[in-house]
Amino acid sequence: MRTIIRTVHIASMAVLVGGHYFDLPAERLIGPLAWTVGSGIAFMILELLGSLNWLLQVRGLLAIVKILLVLLVPVFWAHRLWILVAIVVIGSVGSHMPSRFRCHCFLTGKSGDPKKG
Repeated sequence: MRTIIRTVHIASMAVLVGGHYFDLPAERLIGPLAWTVGSGIAFMILELLGSLNWLLQVRGLLAIVKILLVLLVPVFWAHRLWILVAIVVIGSVGSHMPSRFRCHCFLTGKSGDPKKG
């Protein structure tokens, strides 16, 4: 399930970023935005079902940072493409960093087990 949700999330984000890059009308980007937000929520729920510690780990905090950046898009509409690119970069780096960093818990100072959430 995690792989399917991640694939939908990446594909929909790619369409969304590409749509902004090519300056498509906002109404044409509602579908990709909905798929990106929906798959992101689904992915967060899946992670939280594994462990609430996820929120205190680097990977959870990076997800929160990405959400906050998304919320900045309407405020800084002229800079939306660069905000979205920053979100992609954060997501890519966060997903591919070694698990000892990605699963580091800020509360305990220890690295969590990625298999246990």
